[in-house]
Amino acid sequence: MDLLVETRSATMRFGDFTAVDGVDLSVRSGEVVGLLGANGAGKTTLIRMLLGLLLPTRGSVLLFGGAPSRSARRRVGYVPQTLGLYDDLTVAENWAFTAAAFGTAHPEVPESVSGSRRELVRDLSLGLQRRVAFALAFSHDPELLVLDEPTSGVGPLSSAQLWEDIRASAEQGTGVLVTTHNMEEAEQCDRLVVMAGGRVVAAGTLGQVIGDRHVVQVTCDDWRSAFAALDGDGFIVQVQGDQLRIPGSPARVEELFQRHHLLGKLAVVPANLEEAFVEIGASESRP
Repeated sequence: MDLLVETRSATMRFGDFTAVDGVDLSVRSGEVVGLLGANGAGKTTLIRMLLGLLLPTRGSVLLFGGAPSRSARRRVGYVPQTLGLYDDLTVAENWAFTAAAFGTAHPEVPESVSGSRRELVRDLSLGLQRRVAFALAFSHDPELLVLDEPTSGVGPLSSAQLWEDIRASAEQGTGVLVTTHNMEEAEQCDRLVVMAGGRVVAAGTLGQVIGDRHVVQVTCDDWRSAFAALDGDGFIVQVQGDQLRIPGSPARVEELFQRHHLLGKLAVVPANLEEAFVEIGASESRP
């Protein structure tokens, strides 16, 4: 697979504040790379560096083998968090403007958004606005897609449709870098890069990021009382049906159950991505 974008020890400082700290990242053709991290982790700043909108304070950024440039950006489809649409123009006018900017020969609005071609963007639902932004990003057949929280604020159906587009694009050879807070979406990525405090704190496949982390799974009839007791003692608890999942020591969980006279079946099971993500973030925040 061709290497489309790469950073080497990329660092971005704003005065005394380091937003991105020595990040190594790469995206190859045909793969979907998920960039994960809490708000303020440095994801959007890193994306702006990849696109040449910010010059790194230290380290290097290579886009299609060279420094980011206007000609290189013509080979990228970008959907920012703000969508990058002109809300006082119609869908058709946004399409015509993008086609003219990239010099593409696609005069017709695609079928996926053609029903709204005469509507002002500001009058569309958020889900439809995101489909328009996706259509514009795909309009010039980019080799690399950079998507910053592409499904934020949309419903499950629109989200699923957008991810179908992402996977279909990757199957055609396009590289994709996507940020998301949704762990179910992140599991659809080929590789993951987890950032915290401007640094990469975990990277690899889904299995590599989760590693050998485990949680305590509790099955009990009175799960509400168990949840209240665990939550009251500061445990992080996920509810899945009538089961509770708790990161941490099985002995601590068992001691709490005994102390509160609770009945339940405890088992140690592999963690999922969300639980691993929480644990990674917690370990990075400890002094």
